[in-house]
Amino acid sequence: MENKAKILIIDDEEVVLDSCAQILKGAPYQLATASDGTSGLTLLQEFRPDLVFVDLKMPGISGFEVLEKIGEIDPTIVIVVITGFATVSSAVEAMKKGAYDFLPKPFTPDEFRLIARRGIERRKLMLEAIALRKERDLLREQFASIVSHELKAPLSAIQQNIFALEFELEKRLGPEQKEKFERIKARLTDLLKMINSWLRVIAVDIDRLKEGFVPLSIAEPIANAIESLDTLAARKNIKIVSEVGQDLPAVLGDKVSLAEVFVNIIGNALKYSPDGSNVRVTARQEEQTIAISIEDSGIGIAEEDLPHIFDGFYRGKGGQTVAGGHGIGLAVARQIVEAHNGSIEVESEVGTGTTFTVRLPIHQS
Repeated sequence: MENKAKILIIDDEEVVLDSCAQILKGAPYQLATASDGTSGLTLLQEFRPDLVFVDLKMPGISGFEVLEKIGEIDPTIVIVVITGFATVSSAVEAMKKGAYDFLPKPFTPDEFRLIARRGIERRKLMLEAIALRKERDLLREQFASIVSHELKAPLSAIQQNIFALEFELEKRLGPEQKEKFERIKARLTDLLKMINSWLRVIAVDIDRLKEGFVPLSIAEPIANAIESLDTLAARKNIKIVSEVGQDLPAVLGDKVSLAEVFVNIIGNALKYSPDGSNVRVTARQEEQTIAISIEDSGIGIAEEDLPHIFDGFYRGKGGQTVAGGHGIGLAVARQIVEAHNGSIEVESEVGTGTTFTVRLPIHQS
């Protein structure tokens, strides 16, 4: 009995309750019934059903109110509304409010069994998805802890001891020994950078990020990103041409994380562009979005690499020969942009250049 799926039927017609009970007799379900919305909600708290059938038109609390209350109590409970043929439009409205499906009266036993089976399967899939998300989050937290404490901490300690040892032996080290020290330091630095990259990918807390969203001008994070890349641009003699108006509508977001998005994209444009070239950054309004484009005249991205460039740790063959990195920046950029309900896309041609376009919704004050 404990493993049987639970179905609650709320309807003010006794004949409907009786017929539903008769149809499901012998099926692998636990069944409960209520003749009005108030008693149905009380029973729901005790019975904790997987699937609820709700009649829309009942005396007292209406089916719509019951629908909303169930959503507040447990949004994973699957709800099917029962309605007469004259109120199909109401059933459609109920589905917009969270109902999974509707069952018009009169219905046949086969129709009732089918929709009950589908509703139970829907509930099962929802619970499995929640369990998988919880497992994923737990694994992510455990992985972050392992990476941080079991790898990063001892490597950092080794690095500090190497620095201290090199300082103590500085006057006694020959050229070959100094070269070995430099190689050791370089490898340790690379390992720590890689670990920090892993942590960055799994540390983007979308929910916490959204809590800090405020209306802001997109010009500010773009300007901050360009300023932080001044040294790299100067070293390659690349001019960053910014065409971002100050009068664009505001977006709702986080200034720091958006600046990180543009640092990653503009930084890539600088890395893969020839010395003495230009990188162009523009922002414009497109209907209800702000579109920010970063255009370069660099090596471009091969067609077979384009579908994968936003995947974590992916680096195209062309990029590997030009600049170092771990393929993390664009994966993090996409996570942040999607957290802002935006989108990011790329157009590229090998040998000609690449254009990234980030679109963010305009804030509706």
